[in-house]
Amino acid sequence: MLRLTTLLAGLVLSLNAFALSIADLSQGDASGGLKDALSQGAKIAVQQLGKPGGFSNDPDLRIGLPGNLGKVASTMKMMGMGAQVEQLEATMNQAAEAAVPQAQALLLDAVKKMTISDAKGILAGPQDAATQYLNRTSREQIRAKFLPIVKQATDQVGLAQQYNAFAGKAASFGVIDAKNANLEGYVAEQALDGLFEVIAEQEASIRENPAGAATSLAKKVFGTL
Repeated sequence: MLRLTTLLAGLVLSLNAFALSIADLSQGDASGGLKDALSQGAKIAVQQLGKPGGFSNDPDLRIGLPGNLGKVASTMKMMGMGAQVEQLEATMNQAAEAAVPQAQALLLDAVKKMTISDAKGILAGPQDAATQYLNRTSREQIRAKFLPIVKQATDQVGLAQQYNAFAGKAASFGVIDAKNANLEGYVAEQALDGLFEVIAEQEASIRENPAGAATSLAKKVFGTL
């Protein structure tokens, strides 16, 4: 019994000797591994959403009309009057899918600009801390890239002006939020929300399964969390 206890104690000491913690990593490794993982997540999110069906085929991310407008649209569809609504919704999703690839360069630039202080806070933060950093540092620039692409796509559909006129009135009566009263602004926000949602999923996946990281440095860093 004494030998077994001694053996187990030795194994525990051996495991502790090989186990790494964040404190054991150099600042360069911690920052580099996080940047590798975040770049990986951003690229995957852009590839997933920036293709035909990226939004429209995903029931959780598909863009429909907002608030009570969406409820009215559902009723119109059930009454066989939904052709125009379906055309508008299809265009909104296609516009988001066309815009998303523009985000990749801006996301990767935000990753490059990440400081060691940023990295330390992110690694010690919640499951979506890295995504929050990207959202905070790149969302406005990405929105500016999205808006003209979305506007070009929705302008091709005569319903865009009708939407803006109707939604503007609906917003004045409090039926929908004012931020949803403009079609391209609404679609751009929905596209941004979907993009950062998928990036957050990728971040959580790497945190839970470091072996899924694309680089050995990222595996090493997230293996310490």
